[in-house]
Amino acid sequence: MQHQPEYMLGVDIGTTSTKAVLFTTQGQVVAQHAVEYPLLCTTPGMAEQDPLQIYDAVLSAIKNAVGNAAAKNGVEAAQIKLVSFSAAMHSVIAVGQDGALLSNSITWGDNRAGAWANRIRDELGGHEIYLRTGTPIHPMSPLCKIMWLRHDQPQLFARTARFVGVKEYVLYRLFGEWLVDHSIASATGMFNLQQLDWDQGALELLGIGPQQLSTLVPTTHQLSGLAPAMAQQLGLAPATPFVIGANDGVLSNLGVNAIGPGQVAVTIGTSGAMRTVIDKPLTDPSGRTFCYALTAKHWVVGGPTNNGGSIFHWVRDELATAEAAAAKAAGLDPYDALTKIAEGVSAGAEGLLFHPYLAGERAPLWNADARGSYFGLATHHGKPHMIRAALEGVIFSLYSILPAVEDLIGPTTHMMATGGFARSPLWRQMMADIFEREVVVPESVESSCLGAAVLGLYALGKVDSLEVIGGMVGSTHRHVPIAENVALYRRLWPIYAAIPKQLEQQYRQLSQFQRETAAAPS
Repeated sequence: MQHQPEYMLGVDIGTTSTKAVLFTTQGQVVAQHAVEYPLLCTTPGMAEQDPLQIYDAVLSAIKNAVGNAAAKNGVEAAQIKLVSFSAAMHSVIAVGQDGALLSNSITWGDNRAGAWANRIRDELGGHEIYLRTGTPIHPMSPLCKIMWLRHDQPQLFARTARFVGVKEYVLYRLFGEWLVDHSIASATGMFNLQQLDWDQGALELLGIGPQQLSTLVPTTHQLSGLAPAMAQQLGLAPATPFVIGANDGVLSNLGVNAIGPGQVAVTIGTSGAMRTVIDKPLTDPSGRTFCYALTAKHWVVGGPTNNGGSIFHWVRDELATAEAAAAKAAGLDPYDALTKIAEGVSAGAEGLLFHPYLAGERAPLWNADARGSYFGLATHHGKPHMIRAALEGVIFSLYSILPAVEDLIGPTTHMMATGGFARSPLWRQMMADIFEREVVVPESVESSCLGAAVLGLYALGKVDSLEVIGGMVGSTHRHVPIAENVALYRRLWPIYAAIPKQLEQQYRQLSQFQRETAAAPS
């Protein structure tokens, strides 16, 4: 009797969309589907999403990925052996006693807790909380968001029975339990990395108890008992095990096979991050890096940047509308057209630097008040220089995280690049030149989904080690540094790095001015 192939479904609940990818147990993509949802930004600093839209997107993504696999490949429900989750970090949703929504999902990009982040860091023992929890004190952190809700929205705070993240809400709707994995919890600023429990000092600061947060479970925790009607709607067998999974950052490292010593994953999606895996939790005495859980034996340290692909989007919409429109009219991808323009300018954009802090900055500055700027503008600079400088600025911003990471773990060698930017040969080469090392792009573009699926295999005991991922991830592109470009970037880097340190006071003054004038009636 011929053995039927088996499949695994990885689901990534992201900032802009939810993706569901069905893989064979050897890691080959069989079917996938993505559903987008909007970001709500109606007041200064606000970045919220509707949890109901996200829940519906999760159901739709799973249903369509499974349905496509059934229609095109004859995959049957019984052949899908697991569903495992990845999710974006730092979201906060206020819910009532009956699980009813009292707020939208406040995302990582929401900066309204900025003043409280500053106060926690400067006056309320924030650094000690960071050293215990591994989440830098910043408005992205649920710790800071809940503090802001307590003081700025006291009526909502008083009515809230529980503060949860978006994955917790989705799984509650599916299984009726409030559960949070150690990985998502480790990104809240409220989880003690050594004790693997909610941090008493953080909760006392917020005036909440552990009963107002979800029950902590390992990333390998399994859920079962999907309602038959829901299973039928999704195209799954009711007995299909669901694995709670981890956060999208740590799973991206797993999904590109960057889990060995000295291996670094650099991702640029809407935002960006640099991460490496170690075997025990570790925080930075200077507070520059995060530390998040993957499994009990795998911990991820690194740093995120707020400004990744969003910068290229801004360039397209604000600086190069005519060029983007012409490309679209010609049936070309506007980003490809703008990249071609940038290629016409030499490395270093003839001395034009761009600091991409349009949404503040996280690592290594951890300054929500930081603001973007072009530095060095001269009469010989034109739009092509501005486009190239913007792309280089994103890579410089990521490169600025490297010293903090290497101070903690020692030299890094192997670099894997993922995310939408990895489709651009120019950006890939910029990374190789600025980082001065070979950059490899893995074959799997949906690294968080693959990481979730492999973690699911590990959770179910179908594989003995996460290192099985090595046989699933090929490479598509390799770039080595170009010597003359390296020399130019070496000269520019000290200038680039010095500027934000000199402007902290001005950043704060200007961001305060922007908040006041944006809020003032016209």
